[in-house]
Amino acid sequence: RQTPPTLLALGDSAVLVEFADHLDLATNARIQVLAKAIRSRSMPWVRDVVPALASLAVHVDPVALGFTDPVEPVRVLLAQCLNDDLAPGRTGNLVHIPICYEAGLGLDLGDISQRTGLRVEEVIQRHLHSDFQVLMVGFAPGHPYLGGLAPSLSVPRRSAPRIKMPSGAVAIANAQCVVYPFEIPGGWSVVGQTPLRVFDAKRDRPSLFEPGDQVRFERIERDEFTAL
Repeated sequence: RQTPPTLLALGDSAVLVEFADHLDLATNARIQVLAKAIRSRSMPWVRDVVPALASLAVHVDPVALGFTDPVEPVRVLLAQCLNDDLAPGRTGNLVHIPICYEAGLGLDLGDISQRTGLRVEEVIQRHLHSDFQVLMVGFAPGHPYLGGLAPSLSVPRRSAPRIKMPSGAVAIANAQCVVYPFEIPGGWSVVGQTPLRVFDAKRDRPSLFEPGDQVRFERIERDEFTAL
């Protein structure tokens, strides 16, 4: 039996719905399906639904709700959606991301190799063949957290974070993978880099990644990286 979620008002315009206090892939998949179900109802007072690792935020229009406590309307909406047949399955797109692992781009491949006992090429192959799914987008605009990293590549965060991660850096820590959309601080271990612009506010879809997307990394060489 599923444990009922905990609801917490975030002022008068959002409600946080917490399903767990830790990352669980099955719980996250349930959250992705629930977020899609809430959106599909097109309630006039729901402004946005933002899934996270083990929770989701329902942003509401306080005027439409008459400035009442938003928790109860969200609770009723959740109950209606949870009573539906929320079959698990793909909720997003399949996104192909080119990645170059060559020297100067795969900054921490040597360190990951030492930590895992795998040859560098084995590290690359296991990363390429991991079954990635976007668990959430956060920390920075367009910054995805990907679940599904091969367990053999689970390494802790770096003891000394970098002040600037390269834009497009693909990095791993523990059971997840991220892609840095800008030059921002980060403490994850870099396996490679994509030449794609991860986030561009001028695009119809500003972020390359959305929660629920499936992600496949495709290896490219340095000349193709430079050309792209």
